[in-house]
Amino acid sequence: MKKAKGKVASVNESLVGVKTTEGAVMNGEVAYIIIENGKRLKSEVIDVKPGKMVYLQVFEDTSWMKVGDLVEFTGLPLAVKLGPGILGAVTDGLQNPLYELAKKEWFLERGLEVEPLDTNVKWHFTPSVKKGDIVTGGSVLGSVPEKLFQHKIFVPFSLQGDYTVEDMVAEGDYTIDKDITVVRDTNGVTLNLKMAFDWPVKKPMPFHERSVPVEPMPTGIRVLDALFPIAYGGTACNPGPFGAGKTVLQHSLARHSRADVVIIAACGERAGEAVEVFKDFPELIDPRTGKSLMDRTFIVGNTSSMPVAAREASVYMATTVGEYYRKQGLDVLILADSTSRWAQALRETSGRKEEIPGPEAFPMYISTLISAFYDRAGVDILADGNIGSLSIIGTVSPAGGNFDEPVTQATLLSTGAFWGLSRALSDARKYPAIDRIDSHSKYPSLLKEEEVSFLLELLRDGKTIASNIILMGEKGITDEAYIRYQKAELLDAVFLQQNSFHDVDGVTPSDRLRLMFNVVKEIIDTPIAIKGKDAIRSHFNFIRQAYIDWNAIRIDDIGFEKQKSQILNLVKKRAYVKENV
Repeated sequence: MKKAKGKVASVNESLVGVKTTEGAVMNGEVAYIIIENGKRLKSEVIDVKPGKMVYLQVFEDTSWMKVGDLVEFTGLPLAVKLGPGILGAVTDGLQNPLYELAKKEWFLERGLEVEPLDTNVKWHFTPSVKKGDIVTGGSVLGSVPEKLFQHKIFVPFSLQGDYTVEDMVAEGDYTIDKDITVVRDTNGVTLNLKMAFDWPVKKPMPFHERSVPVEPMPTGIRVLDALFPIAYGGTACNPGPFGAGKTVLQHSLARHSRADVVIIAACGERAGEAVEVFKDFPELIDPRTGKSLMDRTFIVGNTSSMPVAAREASVYMATTVGEYYRKQGLDVLILADSTSRWAQALRETSGRKEEIPGPEAFPMYISTLISAFYDRAGVDILADGNIGSLSIIGTVSPAGGNFDEPVTQATLLSTGAFWGLSRALSDARKYPAIDRIDSHSKYPSLLKEEEVSFLLELLRDGKTIASNIILMGEKGITDEAYIRYQKAELLDAVFLQQNSFHDVDGVTPSDRLRLMFNVVKEIIDTPIAIKGKDAIRSHFNFIRQAYIDWNAIRIDDIGFEKQKSQILNLVKKRAYVKENV
């Protein structure tokens, strides 16, 4: 098919109108705008109008672009190259490796493109099919070792029907651009297949057999694992004001959650925060392997200083890579930061297209786009019986911490867990600053359902009593109510709060979470006959300090059980001490 061409008719920042001169154009097609110095700026068709006028969103700076510049359409949608070599990479939203771009120019120039996957690296390929075998889209041709995993080499998922293997290379070392097999369809047409293939970023990969997310994914963060869990294949919304701890929480999730692969999608975060991720992650040690955390991490970086159109590309590119590793039978976690800035980019583009605005000038279809994004998460039961999952946690940065704004509300309706960050908790230096009352989750906890209800009821009672204390003072409530309040405060201080910088308290495995809950429950259930607010407060202060000391001891340390016994003895010893009058 003859590829279309055109000329620039209008330029409105990242939105460019093009008058096509020949050939047909499809929505979502990639086009290149050739500017005066010969550089080719990558763009995507986002609207096709009657009269051969189309609109492009350009992924780079449009300065010095002028009316009449030549436009070449590729006839292909925006795609990501999938194959071995993705893990450990840091790319922009178009899959250009940022470290490789930096080698070419100190400042990232427009029009630069680099091969997404290194074509010089040789991978040791072990075939799993032979000549004469029947394969189809998604069939496994073989595998290569990639970092911590055996990377399966697939027949491209886009191929439909049965294909016969005509030729297969022997086990050995090959680059990704080397033909490894030849297949023939039922009409006798042959195709040469390589280890890598392209997939459109906005087209969800098909599930083999989709399953409901029910298995909780341990994160090492107690307030999440106990009260507001996320399941393998689940979704979560993490809104909060600036400085409430979203970045620290993401670092902890990336390092300690029980996901096989972590994908960071920096879709519009401030450049300083994104650079912090680029610098810190290669230096972080994976506690499970003792090796670099980057061995199971892929980072997509599009900061707020980059063109707005690139933010959308980065979100979809990260999701497509996540779906690919789900097909590998791995548990994948995407951390998207921040989807608010992705939505703001959509708002800017929508405004330039002169579309009818919705609430707060966001496009009317913002809820549909956000829902479609989170719908790509899920559990896939693969043809070989293995199970892969893709979990998505999206941070939201609502202006002024207003959770009623459209992006937060649309995200809340599309996700299974809501982790609202509290300004009051973060100002009080409490980590994680996840609101204990307003947050919720529909996924099963690592604790039993009745145990979760037990904790939430105590926290709600504690908040109500705290409000009464503010209104009436401590003297205005009974000793029984004050004891209930102190139990809620103790629960928050020793069980829900963590020291993110401490090697032991910063991450809590599932077995330790169970032990901690049992001790907390025994403390709460123990009847207390102490009278007087000062004596009650002193009693719980002693227990709180002993418990915090216990949180810092490793579970295999000889002092772990000793400190646990000391806490329980302290509870029983002081429970019936009367106030001296």
